[in-house]
Amino acid sequence: MELFNEYEVSNLLDVSIHRLNAWANNGKLIPVKSNGVKQYDKQSLLRFEIAKEVFNSEWDEFIKIKPNREYTSIELFAGAGGMALGMEMAGVEHVLLNEFEKNACKTLRYNRPKWNVLEDDIQNVDFLEYKDKVDIVTGGFPCQAFSHAGKKLGFEDTRGTLFFDFARCINEVKPKIFIGENVKGLFTHDKGKTLEVIKQSIKDIGYTLIEPRVLKAMYYKVPQKRERLILVGIRNDLAKNIEKYTFPSKYHKVLTVSDAFKKGELYDKNVGKSEGVEYPKRKKEIMEKVPEGGNWKNLTDDLQREYMNGSYFLGGGKTGLARRLSMKKPALTIVCSPAMKQTERCHPKETRPLTVRESARIQTFPDSWEFQGAKGQQYKQIGNAVPVNLAYALGLSLVDFMNKIEQE
Repeated sequence: MELFNEYEVSNLLDVSIHRLNAWANNGKLIPVKSNGVKQYDKQSLLRFEIAKEVFNSEWDEFIKIKPNREYTSIELFAGAGGMALGMEMAGVEHVLLNEFEKNACKTLRYNRPKWNVLEDDIQNVDFLEYKDKVDIVTGGFPCQAFSHAGKKLGFEDTRGTLFFDFARCINEVKPKIFIGENVKGLFTHDKGKTLEVIKQSIKDIGYTLIEPRVLKAMYYKVPQKRERLILVGIRNDLAKNIEKYTFPSKYHKVLTVSDAFKKGELYDKNVGKSEGVEYPKRKKEIMEKVPEGGNWKNLTDDLQREYMNGSYFLGGGKTGLARRLSMKKPALTIVCSPAMKQTERCHPKETRPLTVRESARIQTFPDSWEFQGAKGQQYKQIGNAVPVNLAYALGLSLVDFMNKIEQE
């Protein structure tokens, strides 16, 4: 009998310990007691689809995928290079990276002097010189509201938004396949109308969209609960091969903050010291009272009222407030401002926000990747990045698809 402790099961199924206990009480998932500790039999977990996928992981085979030839890409909204680095790890060759923000461009150039980094507003960039010369276009376009009044809801209706320029690049370059990534909320943005406009736009420029899917980074060797909506489009003349594209295989376990900070599966040494912000004196005194994995609800009522102010009387869980991470669980989504009240990311053991390098490790950047600009800019670059290992998995899925269609 293979047993898993309650933290491992909580992470695997992405439910709270409280929920697991409720399931134990109502008979949905019965724990096995071992030395007084709740554990769960692997067989009982196989009733959950996600457990089946993780336990039957093909990750070790998946990462053996190599390009049959040199596949090229254009990376848009490149940021600090999370997506680009993951794609590089998968064997994809970048011919152009476009990014507007100067400090992010400095980071890209510092770490990869040979990359062709174009520092400019995408709206100024003409991509026609790359027509029929590039296999892949990737990018995490910022999501802006579209106007729908009396419109035909297609490519032309996205003018003035950054998605329009993402689609314009694809239309001008004509890659075989593209990947766009965005926040999970795009699914429901404007009651789903925004995604419908995007779908129609992709159709308008001659691409067939695989049904969009939300991927949870924590199932792809990333110690973080980040969720991203992934759009994959295949050029219509190749769309008969659409079933040859498969989303990445999941990793065989869920990694935690401990895996990010300590020597092990992700890194060959413990996390080193790096720059970080500090709490003001009174905030630190209050945060000292929050236990590992806890939040404002673990404070005494008087401290709750002091810390939350008017928010104390509002509804909702607000569990991100005064939040201390847990070494035993994946981190919450890494944000641009780790000490901001609404998106608190306190170190599990020490009473301080995460440092730059701790944040970068949770995003699975290698320690050799150095961020440029002021401290606040470095945090922002990390918070906006695609986790490197998630991008690596997506890169492998693209290489696998390209290999398959070129074997015909």
